Amino acid sequence: MMQKSYVHSSEENIASPPLVGEGQHPDKIQGHWVLARAGKRVLRPGGLELTRQMLDALAISPQDSVVEFAPGLGITAAMVLKRHPLAYWGVEREPAAAECVRDRLAGTKAEIVLGLAEQSGLPSACATVVYGEAMLSMQNQEQKNRIVAEARRLLAPGGRYGIHELCYSPDNLPDHLRHEIQAALSKEIHVGAQPLSHSEWIRLFQQNGLKMTWSTEAPMHLLEPQRVLRDEGLRGSLRVAFNVSTNPKLRHRMFAMRQLFTKYREHLRAISLVGQRESTNA
Repeated sequence: MMQKSYVHSSEENIASPPLVGEGQHPDKIQGHWVLARAGKRVLRPGGLELTRQMLDALAISPQDSVVEFAPGLGITAAMVLKRHPLAYWGVEREPAAAECVRDRLAGTKAEIVLGLAEQSGLPSACATVVYGEAMLSMQNQEQKNRIVAEARRLLAPGGRYGIHELCYSPDNLPDHLRHEIQAALSKEIHVGAQPLSHSEWIRLFQQNGLKMTWSTEAPMHLLEPQRVLRDEGLRGSLRVAFNVSTNPKLRHRMFAMRQLFTKYREHLRAISLVGQRESTNA
């Protein structure tokens, strides 16, 4: 049965949250939770800047009801709540991640739904804005379609759907390189990542009844020192550096992921798109 709970937090202070994979060896857990364990709070491929651009394109206002798929550590949720939407629901499948968001959003009217992005349990047409970051890229094509279809179901006519994901570059990247990158991502981050090209992301929207209204791309510099400093700030960057330097297992995983991103920097980018549900039919 779907469980719901009201959650409450401030944006500034994050205590050490319960993490997915707590107690597991760092070699076994998924890459984004390795980064969280190292103290990294911004886990999106295009960093905070691309998230801000997506939120601006979504134009969230006090009249909007917002649904976020997989809010993770709640960083973007806190940014959205500063825009004072009418309502906010976060749909999170991982109980530990839901607890982290509960801590981070203490003091707000946000509601966290423990469930699946493709089957949220929320009413149809309950939202004017739906968005998700760094989660569609980790799904196969069938699952991508299920999640985007659920986003469209949740949207009222005229509602907007935004994503922030990984993107292959160039658009016609050869299949052998795509397969090579997928295998490398699977090995290093322990997720069967399947990014799409720019035109394939647009097609995914169109196939699910969404008209693309905005898009942009950014370098995939998630673990580059300058990006870490911009995303985490000086104190956060020092926290990450200390945790990595004092934990050899974390350091091994972090360096392996950074080497992977560096190797394929010409072919992996971050992308954000916003689409609109126009029709009341289909």
